[in-house]
Amino acid sequence: MSHDQIFRDWINDLIQGFIADSPLNTMQNQANERAWDHALVGFASGADPIWQQYKEYIGAFHWTPWEVFNQYGSQDPAAPEELTVISWVLPQREQVRKANRRARKYASEAWARIRIYGEAFNVALRHHVVNGLKKKGRAAVAPMLVPGWTIVQSQRFSYASSWSERHAAHAAGLGTFGLCDGLITAEGKAMRVGSVVAKVSVPPTPRPYTDHQAYCLYFAENTCGECMKRCPVQAITPDGHDKEKCRQHLALSSAYVKKNYHFEGYGCGLCQVGVPCEAGIPVKAAREALERGELPPPPPPLA
Repeated sequence: MSHDQIFRDWINDLIQGFIADSPLNTMQNQANERAWDHALVGFASGADPIWQQYKEYIGAFHWTPWEVFNQYGSQDPAAPEELTVISWVLPQREQVRKANRRARKYASEAWARIRIYGEAFNVALRHHVVNGLKKKGRAAVAPMLVPGWTIVQSQRFSYASSWSERHAAHAAGLGTFGLCDGLITAEGKAMRVGSVVAKVSVPPTPRPYTDHQAYCLYFAENTCGECMKRCPVQAITPDGHDKEKCRQHLALSSAYVKKNYHFEGYGCGLCQVGVPCEAGIPVKAAREALERGELPPPPPPLA
């Protein structure tokens, strides 16, 4: 095993160990249940052309790994090929998904707790990875935590951000996008995501797809559309995801969470559960190709 592969395994152990051992991994409910059980971890090269493609498609404000690293990560500049993006997916636990399946308008208490306390752990995990790498003498930065991260009004997308965790995960071979904009991973769409940009050499995870929507039944087979039925405010249509409708519903959910669950929070996630992509890849050809380590066949043209 090469030194780079050994370092890749060390990073994976750093992430999984923190999930297993940190007291911060909690839903902060009466039973003090864990928020997360494990992570899916992937890696992408800072020199991958996909980062420039994102920038050109999303907008000039969207960072490439070398932009965010050189601005916030180190006084020692790094070239794109010296950087690796470490991405992880935190799949929602079965009991959290089950609770939210029963929801019809606002998130279940378990889901809302994950949105607040589970994401607080995800923030701590970002810090843990950055600090662990620094102890190894490797400069690193978590793009979501730097002062310059912001949400920008976008003519094409309503609004977008300086760095997208879902797009980082897509680049790192961890999933493709669905009709509702969620990332469908090997363990489904019900999850949260994190990433760190580091000056390390790690073999990139092969992307087992060529189509950025390969795992979505609606795009791959012209079927499904269950996420449209699950959305309580009709923010998902054949035209895609209406971010503004979604945002307004999330804002209203905060009052519901405070009144019914008695903590400050919000959440929805109804489109991530009760759907075929909740806990796996529903497109059979893509799922089987992933299991074989192959690229799936291209989707048929939509009728």
